[in-house]
Amino acid sequence: MQNLQTYPPAAQYAGYAHHATRSRGFGQIFGIHPAVASLTLIVDLMLFGGEVATMGAILPVSIGAGAVLGLIAYLAQRKWYGDDKDSAAIKALILGFLTAIPTPLPAILSIPSGIVGLINNWRRK
Repeated sequence: MQNLQTYPPAAQYAGYAHHATRSRGFGQIFGIHPAVASLTLIVDLMLFGGEVATMGAILPVSIGAGAVLGLIAYLAQRKWYGDDKDSAAIKALILGFLTAIPTPLPAILSIPSGIVGLINNWRRK
């Protein structure tokens, strides 16, 4: 019989997640820099207006703009917000993906995340 590796129970992972949240803070984990939130909102509103007017013909432009926004968000989160590489990449991918979808969906996420980021920045100073 093969030697099967055993994994710890899920309860240990839950404790790790709780510890990570406590050590880094809610604002650092879920917040985005307010400038990134504003840029996401503006770009998404401009793209959504164009997609409505052209009935989706500019979808490739929207995908490209989402990719550029993701890159800007990654760099800004690393430099201005102090995120590590993984956190910044996850946040950037989420923002870029949601911006490329032809709906005004990022406003639902970027405004509250920007407010959390603004509060986190105030608390650090």
